[in-house]
Amino acid sequence: MKRVIPLLLGTCILCMFGSCDSQSPLQQPVSIIFDTDMTPDYDDVGALAMLHAFADQGEAKILATVSSNLYPNAVPCIEIINTYFNRPDIPLGAPRQGPNLIDPRFENREHWPDVLPTRYPHKVKSTAEAPDAVEVYRRILASQPDTSVTIVTVGFLTNLAALLQSSPDQHSDLDGKALVNKKVKKLVSMAGRFPRGSEFNVATDSTASITVFNEWPRPVLLSGYDIGSEILTGLKLVASDIQDSPIKDAFSIGIRLFDRNGRQSWDQTAVLVAVLGPHKFFDTIRGRMIVQPDGSNTWRNDPNGPHERLTWKKDELTRFIEDMMMHTPK
Repeated sequence: MKRVIPLLLGTCILCMFGSCDSQSPLQQPVSIIFDTDMTPDYDDVGALAMLHAFADQGEAKILATVSSNLYPNAVPCIEIINTYFNRPDIPLGAPRQGPNLIDPRFENREHWPDVLPTRYPHKVKSTAEAPDAVEVYRRILASQPDTSVTIVTVGFLTNLAALLQSSPDQHSDLDGKALVNKKVKKLVSMAGRFPRGSEFNVATDSTASITVFNEWPRPVLLSGYDIGSEILTGLKLVASDIQDSPIKDAFSIGIRLFDRNGRQSWDQTAVLVAVLGPHKFFDTIRGRMIVQPDGSNTWRNDPNGPHERLTWKKDELTRFIEDMMMHTPK
C-alpha cells in the first residue's frame, strides 16, 4: 500500500491505496451528518479530520456536524476543525440535555479541548450557544433526497433518540421516525462491545441507546470497540512537520501525556466505512445489537437481523487512517 501525501483532489482514494476494483467514474459523494461527543477522547478529532479529507477528495459531502456532548468546548472544537479545513459554515448543533463529559485523565492537566479554543478562530463560544441538534437534523434531512443521507455517530446516541421521538415541525410534517425512514440511507455507529460487554458510547446514555437500537428504521452498521482498539495512530502525525494544525495539537497533547504508542482509532473506523463501505477492509456479520438498561450490550447472530457489525479482514487500516489524518487543508 502506497503512502500518498498530499492527497490529490479528485483522485479516488481506494485507487491510491490499491484497493479499488472498479474502473467506473467516481460515484456521487456520500452525504454525511457527523454526530460526535468530541471532548472525552481525541479519536473524534482524527475522525472529523478524515471526514474533511474525504470531502476534499470529492468522496463525501458534510451536511452537518453536531455534538452529543454538552461540554462547553465541544462545539467550539468542532467549529475550529471545520474552519481549519475551510468549511466554517457547516451547520452545528448540540443537545438540549444529556451528558456533559471530558476525559477524566486530563483532570488538573493540559486538556486539548480547552487549549484549541485559545489558539484557533471560532465564532461559537460555548456549546450552549449552538442550535438544537434535533432541529438541525430535521432541517437537513427534510432538504435532502429520499434515502440519501448517511449518519455517522461516534459518540452518545442522545441526539438520535431525540430525533426519533421528535414531532412534525416547520421543516417536515413527518414525525422523527418517519423522517428518518424516508431520508436516511444508513446509520454507521462506533458503538458496542462484541460479542458482549460494555462500551462507553452506548453506556453513557443507555436510555438513548436502547431507543435507537430498538427503534431505528433504517440499516445500521456498527464498528465495535474491538475494531478501533487494534489500530494505533497519531505518532506519524505528531512527528510530522505540519504546522498550526488543531488536529496535530490535540494528538500531541494526548499522546505526550498518555498514549506514547499512539491512540486507538475507534471513531476513524466509523468514518472510513461510512464513506468507502466496509468490504474493502472488513467482513460483516448480520444480527441484532441488544442493549441492557445498565448500558451493557450483547449480540445475537441473525441473517435477517436489522444490524451489521464489522469483523476483521485486513491489517492495512493503521497506515491508511494515519495518512488520512495527516491531510492538510487545500
